[in-house]
Amino acid sequence: MFKSSKPQAQQTDTLIGYGTQIEGKIVCETNLRIEGNFTGEIECARDVTIGENGSAHSNISAADIVIAGLVHGNIHAKGKLTITPTGRLHGNFTSASVIIHEGALFVGESKMSAPGGEADAAGKAQKQAAAAREE
Repeated sequence: MFKSSKPQAQQTDTLIGYGTQIEGKIVCETNLRIEGNFTGEIECARDVTIGENGSAHSNISAADIVIAGLVHGNIHAKGKLTITPTGRLHGNFTSASVIIHEGALFVGESKMSAPGGEADAAGKAQKQAAAAREE
């Protein structure tokens, strides 16, 4: 009925290809796939996939995260973390759900939260209320 005069921007996935090495901080609104090597921080509003040939020495925060390659760092998935049979995670993770396939490697600590990380916020509120009562 109503048409916008502005053209809609298409969302494009971001790819760090095989043979590419990048250092720094990535902040993205689209999906991110890493098939090369990345060192730094990743903050992604959508999904992050570390491909079979990819490696990340990085803390990663995203909606859903799939690890099919190598990750050294801590993970915060607002939704689901999946570690495939070829995936290796050396670090801690927080997620609402997790799938670790047979053959995958996970070395670290895990913490489950409500979808979107609401459990962390609720837990902090409870701790603050308890601390206020003690004063």
